[in-house]
Amino acid sequence: MEVKKRVLVLGINCMPELTGIGKYTGEMISWMAQNNYQTTMVTGFPYYPNWKVQEPYKGNMYKMEKMFDDNLTIYRCPLYIPAKPSGLKRLLHESVFFLSAGFVVFRMLFKPKQDLIIAIAPPFHLAILALCYRFLRGGRIVYHVQDLQIEAAKELKMLRYKWMFDVLFAIEYFILRKMDFVSTISDGMIQRLSKKIPKKIVFFPNWVDTETFYPLANRHSLKEKWGYDQQDQIVLYSGSLGEKQGIDSLIRIAAQLRDRKNIQFIICGTGPYKQDLIKMAVAQDLNNLKFLPLQGFDVFNEFLNMADIHLVLQKTNASDLVMPSKLTSILAVGGLALVTANPGTTLHDVIKRHEMGVVIEAEKEDLLAQAILRITENDYEPCRLNARKYAQEFLDKRNIIPNALAFFTQPGNKS
Repeated sequence: MEVKKRVLVLGINCMPELTGIGKYTGEMISWMAQNNYQTTMVTGFPYYPNWKVQEPYKGNMYKMEKMFDDNLTIYRCPLYIPAKPSGLKRLLHESVFFLSAGFVVFRMLFKPKQDLIIAIAPPFHLAILALCYRFLRGGRIVYHVQDLQIEAAKELKMLRYKWMFDVLFAIEYFILRKMDFVSTISDGMIQRLSKKIPKKIVFFPNWVDTETFYPLANRHSLKEKWGYDQQDQIVLYSGSLGEKQGIDSLIRIAAQLRDRKNIQFIICGTGPYKQDLIKMAVAQDLNNLKFLPLQGFDVFNEFLNMADIHLVLQKTNASDLVMPSKLTSILAVGGLALVTANPGTTLHDVIKRHEMGVVIEAEKEDLLAQAILRITENDYEPCRLNARKYAQEFLDKRNIIPNALAFFTQPGNKS
């Protein structure tokens, strides 16, 4: 019988979070546990994107969970969760988790040796715990970059002083030099990381389950389930309501298009800026915009299918520092993505190259409003077909996860 490989995963976000990094981490460890990997996850309590610990996890310090016939063990560690995460509060949030997770990693030193350690950034400095484990017990480390956190903080002016960034970049450079593998999720991020360190950066993109998310033939009739007419044109933003998206522009555009009764806007999700957005919408007295909570997994495929336009909004400074997690599911259902990204960024280039959506310049409200009108008045069915085709060919998790893990665990392979 084949001996199971042991994998230790370190990450602040994990299931049951439905969006962002936690969604992909949860799917990855679930796949590993079901495919002959003895998997241990050290993570926090689920809090994203509403920045509040979810039920039934409230009131716990440390917690251990066993799943998939004990092939998966999840250790949940306490952490500070700010209601409104400013730059300094985020640093404190991640520092508290680093310390609490450190106690669990220390205990792991006295358990069977892990063959592979995967440190997921952000937080970028979590890899230091992986280095400590490798120094004392061995194993290979994968530093998987989901978000270029320090650049994003700098370009979005989340920290005030230059010396803070100098220290953070120095720590990051030390980490990058010491890793066995460095991986990330997009071509643009590979290029950024390659400028930091002269080693091969492994392409390990985010994925989608194309059997769970797929096009439905009756998508227009699904609108009635959410209280709309089949003839309505649904413009959907679904995801985290945070500072990187610039969703406040959507409130102003909805006000601008209020006379187009067939165009209905939905902002679905939660986050630290949701209440501010609701106040803006109430002040405008908008009857063409509705706020919905994150939809459950049981209806999410239908929910994505019923939308006519899926908004993927990025600010100019963030458009090549992150790869929006929502995009993979949109493409899988054959959704029409309206993306704000500038030429030369990964988002812009991949959408244009495969003709699977509409791309406009970031932070241009007038262009966004014009694009919404143009899409509602024209046929974009070829783009929808191309989106589904791209998801099947390049984003299916049944190819991405096993191929990456096979590379990381193959003797002799290195970044």
